Amino acid sequence: MRVDGRDITVTGKLLQPMTKRTNDIIRLALSAAFLAAVITSSLITRYEWVTLEKSISEIVGVLTPTQSNLVYLAYGIAILALPFAILIGLLAARQWKLLGAYVAAGLTAVLALSITGNGIAAPSWHFDLSERLDSVLSQFLDDPRWIAMLAAMLTVSGSGLPARWRRWWWTLLLAFVPIHLVVSAVVPARSLMGLAVGWFVGALVVLVVGTPALEVPLDGAVRAMRRRGFEPQALAVMRPAGPGPLLLSATTDEPDSTAVVELYGPNQRSGGALRQFWRKLRLRASETAPLQTSMRRAVEHRCLLAMAIGDLGLANTNMLSMSALDRGWTMYAHTPARGEALHDVAEDTPVEQIWQVLSVLHHHQFSHGDLRSREITVADGSVLFGGFGYAEFGATDELLQADIAQLLLTTTDLYGAGPAVTAAIETFGKDTVLTASRRLTKSAMPARIRDSVDDAGVVLTAARDEVQKQTGADQIQAETITRFTRTQVIQLVLLVALVYVAYPFLSTAPTFFTELRTANWWWALLGLTVSALTYVGAAAALWACADGLVSFRNLTIMQVANTFAATTTPAGVGGLALSTRFLQKGGLGAVRATTAVALQQSVQVIVHVLLLIVFSTAAGASANLSHFVPSATVLYLIGGVALGLLGAFLFVPKLRRWLGTAVRPKLKEVATDLVEVAREPKRLALIVLGAAGTTLGAALALWASVEAFGGDVSFVTVTVVTMIGGTLASAAPTPGGVGAVEAALIGGLAAFGVPAAIAFPAVLLYRVLTCWLPVFVGWPIMRWLTNNDMI
Repeated sequence: MRVDGRDITVTGKLLQPMTKRTNDIIRLALSAAFLAAVITSSLITRYEWVTLEKSISEIVGVLTPTQSNLVYLAYGIAILALPFAILIGLLAARQWKLLGAYVAAGLTAVLALSITGNGIAAPSWHFDLSERLDSVLSQFLDDPRWIAMLAAMLTVSGSGLPARWRRWWWTLLLAFVPIHLVVSAVVPARSLMGLAVGWFVGALVVLVVGTPALEVPLDGAVRAMRRRGFEPQALAVMRPAGPGPLLLSATTDEPDSTAVVELYGPNQRSGGALRQFWRKLRLRASETAPLQTSMRRAVEHRCLLAMAIGDLGLANTNMLSMSALDRGWTMYAHTPARGEALHDVAEDTPVEQIWQVLSVLHHHQFSHGDLRSREITVADGSVLFGGFGYAEFGATDELLQADIAQLLLTTTDLYGAGPAVTAAIETFGKDTVLTASRRLTKSAMPARIRDSVDDAGVVLTAARDEVQKQTGADQIQAETITRFTRTQVIQLVLLVALVYVAYPFLSTAPTFFTELRTANWWWALLGLTVSALTYVGAAAALWACADGLVSFRNLTIMQVANTFAATTTPAGVGGLALSTRFLQKGGLGAVRATTAVALQQSVQVIVHVLLLIVFSTAAGASANLSHFVPSATVLYLIGGVALGLLGAFLFVPKLRRWLGTAVRPKLKEVATDLVEVAREPKRLALIVLGAAGTTLGAALALWASVEAFGGDVSFVTVTVVTMIGGTLASAAPTPGGVGAVEAALIGGLAAFGVPAAIAFPAVLLYRVLTCWLPVFVGWPIMRWLTNNDMI
């Protein structure tokens, strides 16, 4: 490369990869909004738009028919030649990577508007020169497929061509709107549709394929460094540009005179405006730095922080030059980092020295924000910092605490938890370290810091436990750094799910309340009492499965909240998760808590099946169960699917390994627990009685609800209906089985001869007593358990 009469040797690959810019995402969003607006206006306000266009064309349409034909001729020829001009421009600019995207975008746009109800309609352009001149070219000017193809091609190719060409070509394409108005013609709505579709398709292709990076202005970088007295003679690529900057090594004729040149393209910044905006939206204001949507301002910020920290003698680099270059590039040149990385010389560097240097940095109100071991170097016994991409001056307390937490993670990984925490406490004091340790969590620790450690989860836990040990704290509450906590998000989702599952009940509320006037309230009170006792039975079974290691009183209260969690989540998974979490908070380990819940569920299933067999036999075979028993065809289909899945798991190696490594150990563990429980008669009896009480209590509540409306049915019959109906409805995808449970129970009662006028309100009353009342009571109980750190 020759710059101002001097030859500069350049080695390495300068070809930039295709990148996905923030502008590409914004363009896709705007094109989607424009397409939606065109479709909406075509469907809703089509007549008003046509009327407006006619009025405008009558005002501005001043051309005679002959002049209109000439305008159509000139514009039509230009439109016909435009795609070929774009193609020639790409070839001239040697944008080979864009050619495939160029063709794909054009074909996709044409195909998208060629799909009709009868298949794909080919363009019907007829070149009949016997008609007026405008009748030939208007076929292209008004055809939405041609407009869409041009818009898609322009969108894709614009990033690789000169801006002046791009502006002129877009002006030419969009000129069909004023031309139609000038020649007293209405702008075809299909042409606007083609423009919207083409722009959207082009934006989508650009986002998928990526945008070619701009040409690197190395000559400008060389001139900028010369102005600062550095005469580069050779440039070598150290790291190609990608998510981060293009790194080059610049050397001169003088020995040991080397510079690191960082070139930031407008689309190569690690973390763009959208990522900053998302952090602002997700994190609290004190946790984030001010937005820097300008690449130049971001690089300037880093450069100024490096200079300021360098004045303290704590920076491992010196700034040489910072300059804005052509085509949106920004250069930051500095000396190579002095010293060796901390992870290479940790054995020879006292951990106390690292913490003392950080305290000096904090004393001058600087936060670093990126305390990875690679950004800490040791030169001649002095600890120095590098990076400064996330550094702040006048840092808030939260940013200073984040620094301490990051260095705790880094030094714990290198020196061990004991020495690292001891050095931190000696430097900053117990209170400061204890407060900062609340950020030793996955959510509070940035991903770049966690990724710099081999096993971040284990290291975080070790550091947090050591801080708790050395400070004598009872526990370390995790710091809330987000605007919305995980608990708040879960509660919001559960509330939305509750509204969703409650809607079917609310829609039938008027009819139900009308029937409720005739109910016998004593039977309803009995049903409510029995429903409440089922929670005691469920708590007793889980308490016995957990070896009585948790409070039985709190476990019974938790069962009400469990109903809320199970009802508002599909398949009741929320209830299982809540039970496991409660046992963990009660002192059981994660494995032991999961095993206890699995054991309870296993015994519950076994007891349920045994009771179903017993009561079905007692009910007799005379009842018509076809209302809720699947037909033979469905049973055959289910059996075939089950056999197919079994064969797939047996013959596919990955699935077979998953069965052997993930499923089999858990089943073996549950089987072992069942055997151990069987050797303890008292414990087994309590679990079985609790499980049976849950099933029979639900059946008794339904029987009381039927009796409340004057029904005449035996308890045995109702028990069969409850168990079979509940089993069939458990596979329903709706939370709490809403809709499926009611339908199964009403159908089951009808199969045993209960009139619909009684079955319908009885089942609704049963669901109120056993589901909806516990759900609405379970919400505040769940909040109470959360506030008391029980879940």
